[in-house]
Amino acid sequence: MDRIHNAFEKNAFLLDLDAQDLGDVFRQALVAAVNLGFIPADRAGDVEAELHAREQTASTAIGNSVAIPHAYLEGLDEPLIFFVRLRRAMDMGAPDLRPVRYLFILTGPTGRASEHLDTLTQIARLMSEKEFRYDIRQALHREDLLAAIAAFDERSAPEKRKALFEDGLTYTGKFAGGLRADIARRSACYLSDFKDGLSTKSLGSVLFLFFACIAPAITFGGLMQDATGGWIGATEMLLATAVGGVIFSLMGGQPLLILGGTGPHLVFTAILYELCQQFNIPFLPTYAWVGCWSALYLILLSLTDASCLLRFFTRFTDEIFATLISVIFIVESLKKILASLHEARADRIQHDQAFLALLLSLGTYACAMMLSRVRKTRYLSHGVREFLADFGPTIAVGAMMLFGTLFPQVFLEPLRVPDHLEPTASAVDGAKRAWLVPMFDLPLWVCIAAAIPALLVTVLTFLEQNITARIVNSPDHQLHKGPGYHLDLGVVGLLRIFCSIFGLPWLVAATVRSLNHVRSLATVEEKVGSGGERREEIIHVRETRLTGLAISLLIGCSLLLLPFLKLIPIAVLYGLFLYMGVVSLGGNQFFERSILWITDPALYPKTHYTRTVPTWTIHYFTAIQMLCLTALMLVSLSSFKILFPLLIALLVPIRILLNKLFSQPDLAALDAATEPETEESHWA
Repeated sequence: MDRIHNAFEKNAFLLDLDAQDLGDVFRQALVAAVNLGFIPADRAGDVEAELHAREQTASTAIGNSVAIPHAYLEGLDEPLIFFVRLRRAMDMGAPDLRPVRYLFILTGPTGRASEHLDTLTQIARLMSEKEFRYDIRQALHREDLLAAIAAFDERSAPEKRKALFEDGLTYTGKFAGGLRADIARRSACYLSDFKDGLSTKSLGSVLFLFFACIAPAITFGGLMQDATGGWIGATEMLLATAVGGVIFSLMGGQPLLILGGTGPHLVFTAILYELCQQFNIPFLPTYAWVGCWSALYLILLSLTDASCLLRFFTRFTDEIFATLISVIFIVESLKKILASLHEARADRIQHDQAFLALLLSLGTYACAMMLSRVRKTRYLSHGVREFLADFGPTIAVGAMMLFGTLFPQVFLEPLRVPDHLEPTASAVDGAKRAWLVPMFDLPLWVCIAAAIPALLVTVLTFLEQNITARIVNSPDHQLHKGPGYHLDLGVVGLLRIFCSIFGLPWLVAATVRSLNHVRSLATVEEKVGSGGERREEIIHVRETRLTGLAISLLIGCSLLLLPFLKLIPIAVLYGLFLYMGVVSLGGNQFFERSILWITDPALYPKTHYTRTVPTWTIHYFTAIQMLCLTALMLVSLSSFKILFPLLIALLVPIRILLNKLFSQPDLAALDAATEPETEESHWA
């Protein structure tokens, strides 16, 4: 990479060049090269003519938004690499159909063919790496370009490449071996976890995720209050989310995970409450003992490398679980949105109230979706498009809240929050409980017997936590700092002790919220397939602890401003729920393959599996996943909800059984952890 490094060091580049056409690019680049003394002024015209002649023979665009125009003439003393980054990309007929934004203009004397080919190879190697494309896209000065080269060289080092492919799930055979490895891996980049969060993209993520986290916290809190007879409610859920989020952001191994209450844990808590009522046992002390036993199990699992069992999980299981959680979000959002229309038909609320609530919900969803896609358009400047896309959900919430104020005569149901920061009122004689749970107000046998239901909730937590972590750490997300499965599980176990003794809801990684956290911090490029279909590809994610910490602190501050939260119409947050559910389906190949059932076969996207796997095999594989998803949904809605974690675990033997039903090449393509490298020849 010495030639390219030397070019950057000698200022042989133009950043964000404003050009009308390719001729304009050549003229401005050559003027700069002449002024810097790289090309004799009397040969600039000949070089420009040769560049145009070469371009007319065949396009020099090679893909990945890169073109390499070149001109070799007698009279030029030394080879030159001149880099140009265009402000607006232009179509140069690239094989991947993508417009060109980066040009490496090569000039020099004739008879240097081997040197020329070596330079072409270097450029192609550099620009094929997504992280390097991100770095030069963000570069503002020479130092930034040189730093991009240095970072590429560092990533290319054998030991660094080995670390990049480390999945964190290798069994060490030593006590706390995996945990120690997680701590060593993540502590090495602890400071950068904070520095990398200093950007406007992080601010947009914080504002979006604040609303995206506080809404389900209050919703799950309300549901838990109903399910536990008032012992645990919205106040406890908000407090657990805030404190747990701060601790996990500072101590967790994968800070992009968002902890919170989830549906499966809510179901388990409701079943535990019913058992306590049935046997006339105090609920909160029993809940605390079950939680403490579960915490002990989780910490032991963390110390014994149990998360390595996740190696048996593949994309097959991850996508079923992710789709299930996304579908639940979408269905529950639509039920809440349409509930106002049902109440209006039953004359329980005014028709104008129902209609305005519907407008606010769908308006929030539509506005957030449109703004998130504005970066693909040609309108406004690149910076403005990025700003609108990053802050789209926040802008949507604010806009719909303002729209709602235009109709003060119409009552809108506000966010349901308590008036003061105090434990939720008990349904028993209207008494209020203390924060600290009286754990020893129980017979000894109950304290010991609590270890049995703790096993079930431990299995649930282990699976939900680790599967969500696997999905977040997917190679598709281009994360480079490494995972921390064992460390994360241990921190969740420690938090469970805190939540149990204070009667707070148990926390675990929330799939939809975590995926939206990753996507809100992602920089994407548009990929164009050989069939002309377009899709987004993540090229970089800001891996930072700062956003999770800020989100949790904002939720904590909201506990001191509970009356102001009532100014937010709940209909707006239902629309945000719907947006989160739909966006989290992006990049889910199971969902994409399901769409193929209603797609004209002649118009199938040219992906690695549609090119190499027979169509009926694709549909057969997808149908098996759909049956598993349906079974999970039916169990989650039935009276056998307690078996939900066991059914998730059963996905592993089902996946192993597929080895007998499909050929290995077909299965490797359909269940690949990421798109094969050969796909780069078809996708940019």
